[in-house]
Amino acid sequence: QVQLRESGGGLLQAGGSLRLSCVASGRTFSNYRMGWFRQALGKEREFVAGISWSGSSTVVADSVKGRFTISRDNAKNTVYLQMNSLKPEDTAVYYCAADRTLSTIVPVTTKGYDYWGQGTQVTVSS
Repeated sequence: QVQLRESGGGLLQAGGSLRLSCVASGRTFSNYRMGWFRQALGKEREFVAGISWSGSSTVVADSVKGRFTISRDNAKNTVYLQMNSLKPEDTAVYYCAADRTLSTIVPVTTKGYDYWGQGTQVTVSS
């Protein structure tokens, strides 16, 4: 089992940038595919970005493509979500997720991940 802890959320104005971090502990981090999801108030949790265990494959949702980037540092057991040009509609709780599969295929649904963090709030004002 792996434990996930997100950090880096906050309140900022539209057009700004944030970098979210998710630190994993408990198991070999490099064996896990990682993903970022978000859930706005009253809406379903949605996929934002995912990365394979090696980092060779990444997937980014169309809604954030060109603005958000996912990366990982296996030596630090950490996955990052760099968010640029933030918009008010990016306001949500952002969750880190993990799946223990050595595959270059990146899941894009919540069912593809077994472990979840507690989330970090991102609020973007207009």
